[in-house]
Amino acid sequence: MIGIWGAHAATFLRVLATGTVLLLGLPMFFWPLRWAAALGWRIPDHPHLAIYFGRCLAGVVLVLSAAAFRAASAPALQPFYFDLLLGAVGVMVIVHVWGAVRRIQPLSETIEIAFWLALFVLGLLFHPGG
Repeated sequence: MIGIWGAHAATFLRVLATGTVLLLGLPMFFWPLRWAAALGWRIPDHPHLAIYFGRCLAGVVLVLSAAAFRAASAPALQPFYFDLLLGAVGVMVIVHVWGAVRRIQPLSETIEIAFWLALFVLGLLFHPGG
């Protein structure tokens, strides 16, 4: 089962990177509080730390998306990038489950667990091996 769609790894990376940049990276980088409010987070009275952390995370997301485009064009990099992707997505599952168990996040973040799990499975299915 693992890597059964590995021949399409480059296409998967391009689609994933484009969607991530447009739906997550850029909105969170430029409008971190609006992005958070749209997901149901309460905005604090002193939002500077939230803005800072949102932009830090968005910056990492944008760099990882750029690396996905690079890996899509360089088959030798794809196994490493998929391993990195699976690690990052796996951590996102843990973070969101932890928030759900502790009841410290909006419902949208708990629902997101399904998204992160699906992305993890797709990462396994499209993994090019190596």
